[in-house]
Amino acid sequence: MTLEIRADDLSGEPTRELVARHLRGMFELTPAESVYALDVDRLRDPAVSFWSAWSDDQLAGIGALKTLDAPGAPVQRGEIKSMRVADAFLGRGVGRAMLRHIVATARERGMTSLWLETGSDEGFTAAQRLYASEGFSECGPFADYPENPLSTYMTLRLT
Repeated sequence: MTLEIRADDLSGEPTRELVARHLRGMFELTPAESVYALDVDRLRDPAVSFWSAWSDDQLAGIGALKTLDAPGAPVQRGEIKSMRVADAFLGRGVGRAMLRHIVATARERGMTSLWLETGSDEGFTAAQRLYASEGFSECGPFADYPENPLSTYMTLRLT
């Protein structure tokens, strides 16, 4: 399978539908007060870079990188957001390809660390394993996340 990862302005219907599917999935697995996924409007924040992965003309996945540093401050920390693989592409390496793209972009931008929040129950096991296999390790809450037994926090040093 050939995969093309490209910057996405979130205007296309397939992309918007996968973001909506991602949000529905988070609310199906997690109580609302513990869902930290971003909707389309919040993914358009200037601090967020968003990509979609395509196999021919089919949307295979999405992912985003949010800068955690204050505007005007040196860019050092990033957060992985909105990682989702379309159901038809599960188990085909799309998530790993998107994750590697985000990590490479963070390095190119001079970031020294990446962070993420994912769920802690069995519905998130595949995501946790993917992140761990790419060098992420569990840590405590970061940025403005609270201590939450329904969340798993992970980080990766880039230097």
